Amino acid sequence: MTDLPQLDPFSRRCIHLCIDMQRMFNEDTDWHTPWLRRVLPNVERLVSTGPAATVFTRFVPVVRADDAHGEWARYYQRWPSMTLEKLDPGLVDLVPELRRFVPPARVVDKSVYSPWHRSRLDESLRRRGVEVVIVSGGETDVCVLATVLGAIDHGYHVVLAADCLCSSSDEAYDATVTLYLERYGSQVSVSSAEEIAERWTPTAL
Repeated sequence: MTDLPQLDPFSRRCIHLCIDMQRMFNEDTDWHTPWLRRVLPNVERLVSTGPAATVFTRFVPVVRADDAHGEWARYYQRWPSMTLEKLDPGLVDLVPELRRFVPPARVVDKSVYSPWHRSRLDESLRRRGVEVVIVSGGETDVCVLATVLGAIDHGYHVVLAADCLCSSSDEAYDATVTLYLERYGSQVSVSSAEEIAERWTPTAL
């Protein structure tokens, strides 16, 4: 088997996908993710490097569990406090430290883990010649995982901003990052926020 040459992801057109950095994961809810606050300064630095080349995603819950399909209905029966009929709607928004970048940053709402599902995200990126996506946000083993696998399926190289990722489980975070590197090594690379900020030439959306 022939080894493929290593490609510099930052030599190609590259944008930043920032996943679900929302108030409902930062504040005192049943989905609180303590790590979010810890990685937020790094995420903020990354966004400030290229706000016009950043897409924020927001996970938007259903109004009530009965509105969900299939296993999602059971999911919301497990988390009734996180349906929109119970949740303060303002908690769906981005944390204030990142909300200030919109615009020029864009926001894509989703009702499932993956931002590629029933959205025009891929079409929008391809139209601008994007080949690489930097991924930050949370959770590493849930919505970030769905984002990474979807990006791979759509043909993008993924740069994981390792110190900009958060999870509610240390063990799952470690296992997922190991999975990315050991199973998707030719399609995924890992960098720090500092390295990305130094090397990235943002592609405006």
